[in-house]
Amino acid sequence: MRIAIVSPYALDRPGGVQGQARYHVEWLRAEDQDAWLVAPGTSGGPDGTIYLGGTTGVRTNRSVAPIRLAPGTAAAVGAAVAGADVIHIHEPFVPAVSLGALRTPGIPKIGTFHADPGRGVRFLYGAARRQWRKLAANLAVPVAVSPVAAAAIEPLVGPPRIIPNTIDTRQYNPAGPKDPDRLAFLGRDEPRKGLDLLLEAFAQLRRTRPAAQLAVMGAMRPEVPGVRFLGPVDDATKQRELAAASVFVAPNTGGESFGLVVLEALASGCAVVASALPAFHFVAEEAALYTPVGDAAALGRALDTLMRDPDIREEYQGRARLRVAAFDRERVVADYLKVYAEAVENRGE
Repeated sequence: MRIAIVSPYALDRPGGVQGQARYHVEWLRAEDQDAWLVAPGTSGGPDGTIYLGGTTGVRTNRSVAPIRLAPGTAAAVGAAVAGADVIHIHEPFVPAVSLGALRTPGIPKIGTFHADPGRGVRFLYGAARRQWRKLAANLAVPVAVSPVAAAAIEPLVGPPRIIPNTIDTRQYNPAGPKDPDRLAFLGRDEPRKGLDLLLEAFAQLRRTRPAAQLAVMGAMRPEVPGVRFLGPVDDATKQRELAAASVFVAPNTGGESFGLVVLEALASGCAVVASALPAFHFVAEEAALYTPVGDAAALGRALDTLMRDPDIREEYQGRARLRVAAFDRERVVADYLKVYAEAVENRGE
């Protein structure tokens, strides 16, 4: 089957949607499917990627989305997906790349919705509901990565299939030696990722556990005692740091629909401390120790508990290794192949 995977976000910028789109192409090729990626940017994709050029940073959902808004984008997308048996569009309502793919005639389309939209986007969905529903009718099968993502778009597309994000767990090492004093954080340096909150809690932790060390992946800041700021990292560095960490911290304050970083930490056998967000509960269930959103003092106490008590820490590490099996890559890829086949079979109806 010839499958065009579409990402609305630039591949040369870090982000969960771009990562999933990139991995889908690689995993589908491993299943002997003819898959290629269509996305903004000029680099960052697998061989055969069709790049659409530069992007504009648009602020949304307490983040900045690198999307392409240039004239002619829709026509370029149509040319890039020509010849596909099915188009798989990530974030179908994002302009102009995904919307261009959604409007491409003659090819069945599935759409994966990732986001927990902010209030502004939800207002737009409600104010122009009829138009969004008309666009959504172009999807043969709507998919959401979690119940959180599904709730936002169900009024527009009907009940979507739930197919979670996934990772190749074989690339992570849950069984290697872990440093009991090491913590890890992974995320862009944006307020909703909660790094400032974590640094406040870590300072509290260091007063009772001065040997504690924190590796921060994804951000660069001025020097802080006990903290290594690694900036953006490649997959090998990320996997190495997670393998060595005893505890992973996800102090996010909102705007999360899945929690891919939590899944990566579970796959690495880390004890996870996470904000009590519905998306994180969906991923980790009982495999994480949850703290109230935005509460640095509670976060510090939770970290102290796990760092101080090896039995509790090892209990959560064991839960992590069990929970990650629910997001098996082969199961997720098989679910998407079924959806593709369904879309192609029903194209004449």
